[in-house]
Amino acid sequence: MLSRRNFLIAASAAPALAPAVAHAQPAGWPSKPIRWIVNFPPAGAADILSRSLAEYFGNRLGQPIVVENKPGAGGLVGADILAKARGDTHLVMMSSAASHGIGPVLYKDVPYDPIADFTHIHLVGTFPSVLAVNAGSPITSVKQLVEMAKAKPGEVNYGTGGNGTMNHLTGQLLARATGMSFTHIPYRGSAPAMNDLMGGQIVALMESLPTAIGYFTSGKMRPLAVSEDVRSPSLPDVPTFREAGFPAVVTTNWFGFSAVAGLPPELAKRWESEIGTALKSEQVKAAFAKIGVRPGTLGIEGYTNLIKSELARWKEVIVAANIKAD
Repeated sequence: MLSRRNFLIAASAAPALAPAVAHAQPAGWPSKPIRWIVNFPPAGAADILSRSLAEYFGNRLGQPIVVENKPGAGGLVGADILAKARGDTHLVMMSSAASHGIGPVLYKDVPYDPIADFTHIHLVGTFPSVLAVNAGSPITSVKQLVEMAKAKPGEVNYGTGGNGTMNHLTGQLLARATGMSFTHIPYRGSAPAMNDLMGGQIVALMESLPTAIGYFTSGKMRPLAVSEDVRSPSLPDVPTFREAGFPAVVTTNWFGFSAVAGLPPELAKRWESEIGTALKSEQVKAAFAKIGVRPGTLGIEGYTNLIKSELARWKEVIVAANIKAD
């Protein structure tokens, strides 16, 4: 498993891949509003991070950034829009583990190449998945949930915001590690999944920390474990899966900033500088810390290498565990 402490080491060690480039930076860029694709529904981690950065930029680029939610197929729909928009220097996206690290090796007939069809600019942030139950549930630990699932085969389920996401795969790793029957219920976004958890329609939820943290602090949901190999500063009293007795369940969610393939090199470097500066700003760091996200430090080369290493890692896990996109 790729632990959080080895996460950036693996990315840096992967072979470098320079983005395809063919043009000089367009004069007067940007000349119109920049469309920023979020390939998940509103209120999810990708949406929260994108809007935080868009707010930071404000008038910095001389044009507004318009955030557009284009969900579907675990993030593949939004990614495909960018992949087919070669030459559009005013279109960018929040790429993710789902759309560029898991989906391309989990699904058949993915309509794009996760490396060749994009210019990957910068890692934006990393954070854990969290296993949670309704605040009124009698379950207070992962072991109790596992015992229930083993005692009631097929009756214990968990929801996520969609197939092919890191939350989905983290749940599958837990099921594999325990040998339990743990039914996955994919929703069209995080909001309906969390609503059903609080309404009692599902037993548990695997959700990203930025999306669920408000429900934990308000006492509406109870976190049982986090997926990284160290505890989150935002949930210091919540154990890791390793501490809870399940060392094989270690994952790190990640989101990044990507543009169209063939982006002019000067423009790619400008975006790299702009995003890097934003992630170091007190405004963005405070916004990210509030939702449990660590700002990314990898630029064009490092982020591209990270995606390559994640594709290799998840292909191995998916094949070995015979994980299917249900």
